[in-house]
Amino acid sequence: MLLSSSLLVAARSPRIRQLVTTFPATRKLVDRFVAGEATADALTTTRSLVDDGLTVTLDHLGEDTTDVAAAAATRDAYRTLLATLADAGLAARAEVSLKLSALGQALPVDGQRIALEHAVAICQAAAAVGTTVTVDMEDHTTVDATLATVSQLRAEFPWVGAVLQSCLKRTLGDCADLAGAGSRVRLVKGAYAEPASVAYQDKHAVDQAYVHCMHTLFAGSGYPMIATHDPRMLAIAGTLASTYDRPSDSFEYQMLYGIRVAEQRALADAGNRIRVYVPYGADWYGYFMRRLAERPANLGFFLRSLVSR
Repeated sequence: MLLSSSLLVAARSPRIRQLVTTFPATRKLVDRFVAGEATADALTTTRSLVDDGLTVTLDHLGEDTTDVAAAAATRDAYRTLLATLADAGLAARAEVSLKLSALGQALPVDGQRIALEHAVAICQAAAAVGTTVTVDMEDHTTVDATLATVSQLRAEFPWVGAVLQSCLKRTLGDCADLAGAGSRVRLVKGAYAEPASVAYQDKHAVDQAYVHCMHTLFAGSGYPMIATHDPRMLAIAGTLASTYDRPSDSFEYQMLYGIRVAEQRALADAGNRIRVYVPYGADWYGYFMRRLAERPANLGFFLRSLVSR
């Protein structure tokens, strides 16, 4: 836990960012988790996954944007991506995930309004090509603002997905609030360094909260999106689906690109809906550091790559 917390703090450090991103060996591990930097890379990866019977959600990487032009560029990147997916005949099998901080939420003036306007533009582009959008959750200081934006988006686009993190003590209540008809909710454990005042610090407590949240979502009338690589959580989700008489098209499993690839295909082959979270783009540092924090083996692989140079 101490190592993971240190890596999550490092994810927000400009100095460590400069150090990590300038190591040539970093790219070797980044390529395991990130589809590439260009829209064409994202398209190639999406086509490969779809051909294997999987569905996809694409994240144009970036966060904590404090520049108006950069936030607008992120909006435009998503619109270009969506048009490209449509032209390739992939929009029906691929949606997009977006972070409001990448769309300007953290701007010192009118950040919430600007992020909402950019998110609306992306949702309009998604609707035009017949796909959906999920709004990612970030650290606990943004939860209320993010859920408020999701609520505003759903007034026009009821299919907009929300993300909830079981590590936060408030999340079981949020699950109850968002378990209504048609509500798409991605449940994750959480990948940010959070204080004990708002978040569980013990892995067992986070796992227990995850199970409680799954119960609430499966018992509701919404569309649970169970995002985990934990075999025990996956097994419990399958049991809950049976308990609540959930057909296979009323929920889905989600996993990250490059992690437990064989299990992704095995679940799909068994008749389950599987969606792979595919990040791409040049601003990969924050995402990369959170993946290192989640699994010590990833950090070991990275360090061995550096030593081998």
